[in-house]
Amino acid sequence: MALATSPPEATKEATEAAAPGRYSSDAAGLGRLRAGVFAAPALLLIAAFLVFPALWVLYLALTNYRLTGAAAAEPQFVGLANLLDAAANPTFWSSTWLTVEFVLGSAVIGQVGLGFTIAWLLRDRRGPLKRLVEGLVILAWILPGAIVSFLWVALLDRDSGTLNALLGIEGFAWLLDHPMLSIIVFNIWRGTAFSMMLYGAALGNVPPSHLESARLAGASGWQQLRDVVFPHIRGHILTNLLLISLWTFNDFTPFLLTAGGPDGKSEVLAVHVYKVALQSGELGYGAAVSAIILLINLVVAVFYLRLLRSRK
Repeated sequence: MALATSPPEATKEATEAAAPGRYSSDAAGLGRLRAGVFAAPALLLIAAFLVFPALWVLYLALTNYRLTGAAAAEPQFVGLANLLDAAANPTFWSSTWLTVEFVLGSAVIGQVGLGFTIAWLLRDRRGPLKRLVEGLVILAWILPGAIVSFLWVALLDRDSGTLNALLGIEGFAWLLDHPMLSIIVFNIWRGTAFSMMLYGAALGNVPPSHLESARLAGASGWQQLRDVVFPHIRGHILTNLLLISLWTFNDFTPFLLTAGGPDGKSEVLAVHVYKVALQSGELGYGAAVSAIILLINLVVAVFYLRLLRSRK
């Protein structure tokens, strides 16, 4: 007589009932244990390169640690003294305002505006012209920052700069007379590609029938953007604003153009941290400023995320 065997489904159900936490399946069917094994390398990298450095910065911010001297060998706990020093430092507040100006000018206004404009003008284009424009914009984005900065220094040079030659003027020092304007325009030129690609994908999801209905109803171009396009891509706009605002806020590339000068007129917070932490050797104070930057990033991120969740 043949022996009765339980079906595979019953065996699986009995096994999962005995250890539900270990064998319960996720959407990929891996189970919690195997999914954890697959995620472990990524989690270790995140801990090593994100979590640990952040915690180390917070620790240094509470000490008088320096690169050299007695404080380097035996740092002492100073509590919130570094934060209070930063709050009383005029250079810190000047750098904070310059950073806000840099973010608003180059990211919120420049990259968003130019990126959307290019994406809107190219939305119905086909052929080599569209590929050429997109290729040139993306090329500025993917080139290393050191190379791009060298090209812009050559462009804006006072004695032999390309821009002065094109304008027919001599001896105009763009990086000295207009340092913030120079790095804002530089960052717009360099970072517009991301906004262009994101908005290009978003505009492709706007139903053409909605735009056609708006045109038939007599809506102007601005009314079509305001009442049809922007409501459809609102989430993309907020996501783009969040990412480019954080990237620009922490961008160190302006140092390659102006080194924060002249006289601190382009010393954004990232450059300020570099100068006080590495050039002056005050790692504790520099870590305190970095902690403030981290807090500002968190506030900005939470603000944008709340806007994203509130959208209908």
